[in-house]
Amino acid sequence: MVEPEERPSVAGQRLGAPESLGISTLEPGQRPPTMPPGRQISIRVQMLDDTQEVFEVSQRAPGKALFDLVCSHLNLVEGDYFGLEFQDQRKMIVWLDLLKPILKQIRRPKNIILRFVVKFFPPDHTQLLEELTRYLFALQIKHDLACGRLTCNESSAALLVAHIVQSEIGDFDEVQCKQHLLNNKYIPEQDTLMDKIIGYHRKHVGQTPAESDYQLLEIARRLEMYGVRLHPAKDREGTRLSLAVAHSGVLVFQGHTKINAFNWSKVRKLSFKRKRFLIKLRPDLNQSNCQDTLEFMMGSRDCCKVFWKICVEYHAFFRLFEEPKPKPKPVLFTRGSSFRFSGRTQRQVIDYVKDTEFKKVPFERKHSKIQSNSNLSPFPSRQSAEGQGEMLQRNASASGHQADSPLGRTQVTVENPALQRYTGSLNSQTNGCRNGTSDEADARLKPSPSKQQAEHLSTGPVSRSPQHSESPSAGQMMVNGQKQSLSVGQSPDGRQPSPLTSPLLYDAGFIRADDEDEVRRKRFPTDKAYFIAKELLTTERTYLKDLEVITVSFQKAVLKDEAMPDSLRNLIFANFEPVYKFHETFLKDVEQRLAQWEGRSNAHIKGDYQRVGDVMLKNIQGLKLLSSHLQKHSESLLELEQSCRSSRRLEVLCRDFELQKVCYLPLNIFFLRPLHRLLHYKQILERLCKHYPPTHDDFRDSRAALADVSELVLQLHTTLMKMENFQKLLELKKDLVGIDSLAAPGREFIRLGCLSKLSGKGLQQRMFFLFSDVVMYTSRGLTASNQFKVHGQLPLYGMTIRESEDEWGVPYSFTLFGQRQSVVVAASSASEMEKWIEDIRMAIELADKSNGPTTEILSSSFSDSKSPEDCSADQESEDDLSSSRSSLERQTPHRGNTTVHVCWHRSTSVSMVDFSVALENQLSGNLLRKFKNSNGWQKLWVVFTNFSLFFYKTHQDEYPLASLPLLGYSITIPSESENIHKDYVFKLHFKSHVYYFRSESEYTFERWMEVIRSATCSSSVLRSSSRKDPLVY
Repeated sequence: MVEPEERPSVAGQRLGAPESLGISTLEPGQRPPTMPPGRQISIRVQMLDDTQEVFEVSQRAPGKALFDLVCSHLNLVEGDYFGLEFQDQRKMIVWLDLLKPILKQIRRPKNIILRFVVKFFPPDHTQLLEELTRYLFALQIKHDLACGRLTCNESSAALLVAHIVQSEIGDFDEVQCKQHLLNNKYIPEQDTLMDKIIGYHRKHVGQTPAESDYQLLEIARRLEMYGVRLHPAKDREGTRLSLAVAHSGVLVFQGHTKINAFNWSKVRKLSFKRKRFLIKLRPDLNQSNCQDTLEFMMGSRDCCKVFWKICVEYHAFFRLFEEPKPKPKPVLFTRGSSFRFSGRTQRQVIDYVKDTEFKKVPFERKHSKIQSNSNLSPFPSRQSAEGQGEMLQRNASASGHQADSPLGRTQVTVENPALQRYTGSLNSQTNGCRNGTSDEADARLKPSPSKQQAEHLSTGPVSRSPQHSESPSAGQMMVNGQKQSLSVGQSPDGRQPSPLTSPLLYDAGFIRADDEDEVRRKRFPTDKAYFIAKELLTTERTYLKDLEVITVSFQKAVLKDEAMPDSLRNLIFANFEPVYKFHETFLKDVEQRLAQWEGRSNAHIKGDYQRVGDVMLKNIQGLKLLSSHLQKHSESLLELEQSCRSSRRLEVLCRDFELQKVCYLPLNIFFLRPLHRLLHYKQILERLCKHYPPTHDDFRDSRAALADVSELVLQLHTTLMKMENFQKLLELKKDLVGIDSLAAPGREFIRLGCLSKLSGKGLQQRMFFLFSDVVMYTSRGLTASNQFKVHGQLPLYGMTIRESEDEWGVPYSFTLFGQRQSVVVAASSASEMEKWIEDIRMAIELADKSNGPTTEILSSSFSDSKSPEDCSADQESEDDLSSSRSSLERQTPHRGNTTVHVCWHRSTSVSMVDFSVALENQLSGNLLRKFKNSNGWQKLWVVFTNFSLFFYKTHQDEYPLASLPLLGYSITIPSESENIHKDYVFKLHFKSHVYYFRSESEYTFERWMEVIRSATCSSSVLRSSSRKDPLVY
């Protein structure tokens, strides 16, 4: 027998876990299951990296106790995909039953070596959310290749081995590669494929081990023998066959060729009787002579039972929403087997990992010669400087030393309760912001004296790949008292920032707002008109910063790279610069008036200065003279898009500019800012006129200014609606793969959101996009671009819609009946279903009133020439994004923080009306923020726009430090039990994430509640009456 290796003294130490760990990550915060009393026995387990570990368990312990110990030892979160197999006394390979005592399954544990292997193979490796899980899957693929279980053609085999070699020795070196292949046998025919393997390895330069795992699984999952474990059988005629089970159902093989498949949706019952394995099928209405029961003969009853058990487990794991409940024990006698699936289903695993934040520890790749610390990120990428960033972190030590770490560069940030143990100082001096740049800026924030728990903030764009530190000093953090290195682009918990969670701003690093600040604020005027004027000031500051994005930052980028035609450059900047200079002067006027109003100047004549209508009237009259420039802004956006289509260089310039930290929103949104600002002025003046009595000195000027701005808004309203729709189509174009010319003439965006599509494999999460002529459904791929793959489209012309909850037994489901295809979908809630049905019916009515879908639109859209039969469930369930590295290099940069991705993660939807309201309801100002378990309040400059809150230290900052996407959040007032003894406080909460914000007055409190509700609640009903019919242009 093989002697076991020396077992580490502490669980998890072999993979680099801290010595104080040993807590099962299957249930964070809890220790491994308490062992039943009794004598301890030693059991050897062989891991996927060929090492052996010895575990001590009670002789009375069930199989789950041992399995949890193994998962805890590996620090494995997604352990439900794996199992422990062994050879029993009948010389059969069986799975360890988690519910039965170990000694009832293994008679002589000292002589048995259990193997920790993959048990459930998902159809798509992107469903594996942890890098450690994908690494273990890659090791399983490597084993299956070596033993000949995973068969494929020569090209696929060579490509698979090339990815394995890349992950083990790194970039191509011909001598090293040949020597490595001579010393290691990956496939039986390796010698004959040596040249092919070397040729493929040569193309993988720069590919990290994590990305190699990703590409390995991408190729392997498409192979017919992927995850297949053959069980010998015979049919009724005595023909030798093999049975296997997969995520989709029961498979029949002849040799290594699949000859039949029985989808779970077609199988009514699986059973066995002695040596006969029976598959009972649902009756097929189209085939009257179809057999309803299929019979296969296996080697023995035990063989039948082993295969039947794994079929039951596969069906439960991939098809059920939750673990099946145990059957009640009969009183007198039993009939049939009491076996049931034990553990979480795949749906529960995915939801558990998404909803729970874990502290990741680096793990060791035993066979890899590359010195790297894992980034634990699901996104493969190219090596580029864009993947670099910095980290804002707080130290755990009482001495106050700082621990610098890299930062994954995103504004959509991750909450991790495990990181709350780190305290210290906050240091922000970032190389990247929302979309990454190398521009230098200093945003050092002073530490707070509060002794509250720290929370993690990451800013800038997400690193698009698991990257490795260039040197040991690239970054360090404290994990359970030990220094751990972090790779470039890695957050302290090892997880990439995701839009699923919201940002946590440090308690340290922001100005402490204490009672003195409250006393100071009480000295200011309390009149509502003052706070309306102050809103004008705060939003004007943000608006001027937005104009600087075009007139300063974008112009600087254009002049540096002469990719833009002179005519377009003159069109853009000649029409933006006069507007910018005008508002620069106007901002000074407003600041001076507020200073006089607050008594912070030498003017003491209150009657003349406690008003703002006269300043607004002067401003609006000046803006009327600039109306020709305002109309040119939409023309500039159209010309810029056309020029990007014809010039690849200009397209790259605009894309790279969007990666800069100052461009915190999509670039084309800034082109619409002047038109949106007119709506802000109108809203402010309406509130001012409503507040003033007719006899007030400022009423006449305010009413005159309102009339002038209303005239301007009416004049530019049609242009604004056109441009908002056009801008949204351009933004969606960047998120979609598989459709050309999305911004087709006449096409209008109506709604996007997450729905579950019913197929042969059950309910599958899909992203739906509703336009005026078609509804498209997509799925997301975890690639460098993080885009959504279009799987199909349904033209709205001639479509009908019907609620089908009773028909399918799926809550909140409805069916779309197209002319060539029908789709059954389910919403996450009744309100979501109502929104979708209402908008789809409205779109169908508009499509039916028109002349039908034009050939022009359909031909430029996703190809729908395939028959419905060709668009099978197995095809659309796969994120069929290109697996080759060359195609990844052509993808756009990471887009994981867009509204589309937030909707995907939070299972919600938004309409075009919601987008318009979110853009028009912009608000800025200082707020005090408090965490759920912290004691103090921190002062932040907060900007609301585009469904998000953007956080700054002060209003002078050039770029936001973090952002909080509000979709899915709820806004309420704190209850008495929460002990928030302050006025004007509102609460934002999403699942376990809770934030408190405090405003300075009743007016500002109501305004923040109003604008945030416009993002967290659908505005369709509120605004549908005020919006005109959908505009066709």
